[in-house]
Amino acid sequence: MSVGATKIPVVVTEVVEVNSLIKRFRFVREDGGEMPGFSGGAHTVVEMDDGGTRRLNAYSLMSDPAERSGYEISVRRDDTGRGGSLFMHRHVKPGMRMLISPPVNLFGLDLRAKKHLLIAGGIGITPFIAQMAQLNALGARFELHYAARDRELGAYMTELSARYGDRVHRYYDVEGQAIDLPALLRGQPLGTHLYVCGPKGMIAWVLGTAGGMGWPKGALHSEEFLAPPVGQPFTAELAVSGITISVGAAQSLLEAIEAAGVEAPYLCRGGACGQCETRVLAAEGELLHHDHWLTDEQKAACGHIMPCVSRFKGARLVIER
Repeated sequence: MSVGATKIPVVVTEVVEVNSLIKRFRFVREDGGEMPGFSGGAHTVVEMDDGGTRRLNAYSLMSDPAERSGYEISVRRDDTGRGGSLFMHRHVKPGMRMLISPPVNLFGLDLRAKKHLLIAGGIGITPFIAQMAQLNALGARFELHYAARDRELGAYMTELSARYGDRVHRYYDVEGQAIDLPALLRGQPLGTHLYVCGPKGMIAWVLGTAGGMGWPKGALHSEEFLAPPVGQPFTAELAVSGITISVGAAQSLLEAIEAAGVEAPYLCRGGACGQCETRVLAAEGELLHHDHWLTDEQKAACGHIMPCVSRFKGARLVIER
């Protein structure tokens, strides 16, 4: 979102344990009003006070875009991450007051498509739940292919199959099931758009296969939010602000910038949108790029960094903030 954008004060009204790794959360406005409208594929940024550390994590909206009384998200617990998902699982309860951002959509449907082919892996199902509700209301053609490790971790598979019938296709890794992607792509009518969300390897496989088969780039859509990785602490000089900041092991460079009172733009906080891209003025050491916004050539040139997910290892880093 843009720097200074108004946050939405909300109340948590529901926390549901979907399976052993995933919980669903529902937010309604504290003032009782309607939520801002959104389209399938949008996300919101949830603000957390995690033991004095301010975290802002992006989560896809999975509720029906036509239903404005509240928003729903699902969060997969990551026991080895920085703590955002653990905070949501351990500390967020019904009645708790929180702040979230207005919705932003970096993974919207192209409604010019003749058909929509949706491919999901694991928790990557969440944006598609809202997209399917939108497509169904529009009477648009779509089908979902959803892969999960096993039946227990296939969140929402049963509900989606009941709602959309044979437009939902399910695959379980432990049962030896897999998407026959080349056959699936060959069987699509002209004008189909493909959307994929899930693990990094799955996204690369789907996009690489489709591209190799001649699918036009404009018909390929993907989304992957990266969690800022844990790493060694480092310091950074902010040239415009004239200050030096310390970045903790479980803190992103963007979070450290914000903690110092310096405003920085963002939309996704997951290395996908490019909004927080910052010029590197000096780097005596190694830039640890974790985003999928900068090209390989840009990363090798060491002239820019995405502070939401990328880190630094070395003696001195100076950035334009």
